[in-house]
Amino acid sequence: MDSKAYWVGFNFVKGIGAVRMRALLDAFDGDLQAAWEAPISRFHSLGLSERIVENIVRVRSQINLEQIWNRMQTEGIQVLTWDDEVYPRMLKEIDQPPPVLYQRGEVIPEDEAAVAIVGTRRVSAYGRGVTEELAAFLARNRITVVSGLARGVDAIAHRAALQAGGRTLAVLGSGLDRVYPPENQNLGADIARSGALLSDYPLGTAPESTNFPPRNRIISGLSLAVVVIEAGSTSGALITASFAADQNRDVLAVPGNITSPNSKGTNMLIQNGARPYLKPEDLLEVLNLEQVNTRRIAREILPADATETQLIKVIAESTLSVDEISFLSGLPVEVVSATLAMMELKGLVRNAGSMSYMAIRDEAAEYYAGDHGQ
Repeated sequence: MDSKAYWVGFNFVKGIGAVRMRALLDAFDGDLQAAWEAPISRFHSLGLSERIVENIVRVRSQINLEQIWNRMQTEGIQVLTWDDEVYPRMLKEIDQPPPVLYQRGEVIPEDEAAVAIVGTRRVSAYGRGVTEELAAFLARNRITVVSGLARGVDAIAHRAALQAGGRTLAVLGSGLDRVYPPENQNLGADIARSGALLSDYPLGTAPESTNFPPRNRIISGLSLAVVVIEAGSTSGALITASFAADQNRDVLAVPGNITSPNSKGTNMLIQNGARPYLKPEDLLEVLNLEQVNTRRIAREILPADATETQLIKVIAESTLSVDEISFLSGLPVEVVSATLAMMELKGLVRNAGSMSYMAIRDEAAEYYAGDHGQ
């Protein structure tokens, strides 16, 4: 059985979140199978409360990890953990990212250029129009739309992105086998084909109200910015905006009629410092998303050459200085520096500081394995 199954096992245990999962990994040298099979006394020695120890014992006796793992494989559900290189980089950078992320569909490196669109379930005609315009604009500019698959603004944003030929990610407050609301099941299937459904809740988890505020931090964590379309004064969209601010993401809000209940939350955000969203181009200015398109265009019009291919092989597994890359490749320093600058423009390598470079592995592997390779 895959070692990730034991991550899933502990994900079923209430009280085991990011902090305690890290403690288990440290205590058992990264071996969660050993932790799963450990005696009760060992958990007590780690300082876990009696309630959490009881939860571990109960879950271990009630679930069959192998059956659960096989079911996920059958249903096309992937499990991502902190140890995976494909775990979304933006999300991994937030405070206490979810240890386990369930995925139906695919998250690709280009999804790092993402904007969350959130808002009320009782959207007005005004809110619908703004949502559709923004989501379509982002999709046409190859910016991924992130939302929560809820009724109203969320569903409208997902659909508009798909209709414009773009990518979209939906974060659920339930297990991936419990798509909620039920009327969005077909939409969820469409999203999985042109993006991904994501959740940090294990299979079988019902869409309980307490699940949604925590999932909102994943929505903002996956995004460069959050745009709140319409929101009442107690809307869950305001929770997403709060998480975004804590995560150093930009928050934009759509101004609305001061007499409309749907605009109380967005107008309050603007009053408290959020940037007013007035037109789609505002996002390009705020986030410098033009740089994203610049990289894509550079890849399309500037073909890879033998030198790039040689350098990517040298730095594929390590972060190296320009001098080290020059030595290992046998190329002059000036040639290495110029080539790395071009590769950075394409978004294939990253300057790690002190004149050292590292490959952006998924991007580079896909680029050089395709028609661009020499």
